[in-house]
Amino acid sequence: MSRTDTPRLPRAIVRIATRASELALWQSRHVAAALQAAWPGLVTELVPMTTAGDRSLDRPLALIGGKGLFIKELEVAMLEGRADLAVHSMKDVPFELPDELHIAAILRREDPRDVLLSANAQTLAALPQGCRVGTSSLRRRSQILSLRPDLQLLDLRGNVPTRLGRLHNGDYDAIVLAAAGLKRLGLYGDTACTLDAAQMLPAVGQGAIGIECRRGDVDIETLLAPLHDETTACCVRAERAMNARLGGSCTVPVAGHAELSDGHVTLRGLVATVDGDDIVRQTASGPAADALSIGDALGQALLAAGADRILSRLHEQS
Repeated sequence: MSRTDTPRLPRAIVRIATRASELALWQSRHVAAALQAAWPGLVTELVPMTTAGDRSLDRPLALIGGKGLFIKELEVAMLEGRADLAVHSMKDVPFELPDELHIAAILRREDPRDVLLSANAQTLAALPQGCRVGTSSLRRRSQILSLRPDLQLLDLRGNVPTRLGRLHNGDYDAIVLAAAGLKRLGLYGDTACTLDAAQMLPAVGQGAIGIECRRGDVDIETLLAPLHDETTACCVRAERAMNARLGGSCTVPVAGHAELSDGHVTLRGLVATVDGDDIVRQTASGPAADALSIGDALGQALLAAGADRILSRLHEQS
């Protein structure tokens, strides 16, 4: 390679803020390796930290402030200059970010679906009557109960290995986790039953890794550009626009998943009551360039179809 072919490093060292969980560290190391492959000679440093969401494992997320608790400390580190970027699971990123920060790159998506793990059955339909199913997600809870109202849904918090350990210890008969985390950690075994999106619509942004940095930090934005996957980003934009229109949070069972084919985005959305008795579903599609407006329109369609009634009821109860 000639000297003119070697990309000029905008910055010699990049500090990456990350949660200290096993999955978060895997994702941050994955980003670090991708950066070093794109920019030979670049030095990366991980800045691990424990977030409020990681410290509060004894209560459901819906009761302690939602998934935004997983990223606040990382954002403060960037704003204070202790880190240059932060790596997030996009399903944990609120639709509103601080004005000084933005998602500068989204990596190619891993499998966005959910997975059922159980020693007793290979499918949701085959689970024994009344068995105990662990999940931390109201979205999963509502969809499971709509299909199997006889099941006992129990809260399940902690990192992926901790959740698997509780299943193996017999605290639950089955648990539901994201396929992406299991696959990234090499824990997706033969007993895993992947739930089709038609049966269990994924969370907004599930399976996608996003990289947040200071807005206007041209050096970091330049370094991140080769990592960006526009197909994934287009789908995530549509999903997040839908969620923004709905005002979605951890206190509301909202699901949304988009797919891109032949230049067109197809977005499916869902809003449900926690018990799964009332579920509103809608679908929208259009050109990829209109991903944001497609998401916003689907959010409006869900509200018009009855989601406004569900959301009002949930907000009154919270």
